[in-house]
Amino acid sequence: MASMDITNILQKSTSLTADQVKSILKNPSVLRPVTIGEALSHKEYTTADELVGDLCKEMGLDFIKDIPINDISADLVRDIPINYAKLYSILPYKEENEAVTALTSNPLNLKAMDDLRVLFGKKVKPLITTTSKIQDAINRVYEKSTANLSGLDDIDAEDYDLEDQTVDLLDAGEDDAPVIKLVNSLLFRAVKEKASDIHVEPYEKDIVVRFRIDGILFDIFKPPKKLQNAITSRIKVMANLNIAEKRLPQDGRIPLKVGGKDIDIRLSTVPTAFGERAVMRLQDRSNVVLELNQLGFNEETLKKLDDDLLLRTYGILLVTGPTGSGKSTTLYGCLSKLNQPDVNILTVEDPVEQRIHGIGQVQVNAKIGLTFASGLRSFLRQDPDIIMVGEIRDLETAELAITSSMTGHLVLSTLHTNDAAGAFPRLFDIGVEPFLIATSILGVIAQRLVRVLCPHCKVPYEPSDFELDALGVTRKQATAGNVCKAVGCNHCNQKGYLGRSVIQELLIVNDDIRSLVLQRKDGNTIKKQATASGMKTFRDHGITKVLAGITSIEELNANTQLDI
Repeated sequence: MASMDITNILQKSTSLTADQVKSILKNPSVLRPVTIGEALSHKEYTTADELVGDLCKEMGLDFIKDIPINDISADLVRDIPINYAKLYSILPYKEENEAVTALTSNPLNLKAMDDLRVLFGKKVKPLITTTSKIQDAINRVYEKSTANLSGLDDIDAEDYDLEDQTVDLLDAGEDDAPVIKLVNSLLFRAVKEKASDIHVEPYEKDIVVRFRIDGILFDIFKPPKKLQNAITSRIKVMANLNIAEKRLPQDGRIPLKVGGKDIDIRLSTVPTAFGERAVMRLQDRSNVVLELNQLGFNEETLKKLDDDLLLRTYGILLVTGPTGSGKSTTLYGCLSKLNQPDVNILTVEDPVEQRIHGIGQVQVNAKIGLTFASGLRSFLRQDPDIIMVGEIRDLETAELAITSSMTGHLVLSTLHTNDAAGAFPRLFDIGVEPFLIATSILGVIAQRLVRVLCPHCKVPYEPSDFELDALGVTRKQATAGNVCKAVGCNHCNQKGYLGRSVIQELLIVNDDIRSLVLQRKDGNTIKKQATASGMKTFRDHGITKVLAGITSIEELNANTQLDI
């Protein structure tokens, strides 16, 4: 690795300035009559940790590769603002009788060292690590500190200002009221733990705050009951809702910036027997639209979409699944692939979750009469080639979508059903005539999400004979695969899973399926015919992910049932 490469890596992996890096590399080593830069240039490095570790060794400094977060006391950072810690990449690590050890990525920043020396009244010893490691440690230690509710019993529910609205959580001031700090810490922690929903649930004697992470709800903590109205009011103020109205459900939105990320929160409040219940759905607006091949679809489905369904100039492609199963993400992936300069694409959504350049996106607003049906009716006068309807909820929307598809438009939309075959009975129930369904529907993608095994802690697993029978695979197939089970580590917060992936089934409407639809056959009959025609079910796709080590047998069984 050349000396110039070492300079660039040190600037990226530490908070040293360019001049500081050059000065260090030019200073002669005490042990050898060569410069530190020459000493390091003779070695091959694959990670920044190795390079920074060797640099510290040459300079006689202590280096730590893995930071034990749980060993850092939250009391050490109580008087240090998080913005200061992030700016100077410094974090108190351990306090002893005569000295305080501080994590830093720049031991030459004497100002920060002096500040800590004055604050603690002790000598400060630097412990070097990389910038990425210390920034992650800062986030996790301050998260642990702000979520500590040991002092909340002394908070007065009247002690906060309803007029103060936080935009950037990291800009919260020292004078912010305790309840404001509590709500901010809730949102901050939810973003850091990649929660999709926050539940604030009042009960007779307490309040429970729960996060939904990777589709599973976890209890986080229980604030004092006397803070119930204060917490709910603060959340409603942030969403510009009427805090005086506690008898009716309300919906609102909270735009936030958390750690440089633009987070869009959809808030829903409903009155219960013990007070208002608030649920917040978090959406990271900074996320780019994912390609279909990044969502977890199998190659066969991708080929059928790319080579057939998405090339059609008319007809309806439906995406079905339960709430929160990634239907909108799949539609955005399809639109991203179809988005070309020579194509006019219009969408009507509730809400617009991702903004895509080159596509006309309309937000539903029921208060002024802008519904899916009225938006779709107007689209037909906008010369579209492709139309996306956020959801087919009623007969009017369904008939307009079918009319659009039969007049030369490709229509994409969603339905709430449990599987692909269930889309047809659902349309029957809405009131759509079978002959319209049979002639307009091209295909149905049904999907749901399974948790992905944490790559840092998953371990190989040998299934029992009973599990192999349930999966429908042989011992030889399981041995040839990569079957694993969940364990738990610091990377996944001891859950054993990190993120989610899609399992799906794609039902292509052929002549046999059309015949069954015209006869108003039930979903099971249609599913059997689709399977006979080559459709892979949820469980089929899930088994391939188990054998590939992507998910576990337990997760597959929890999300699919044995096909009979």
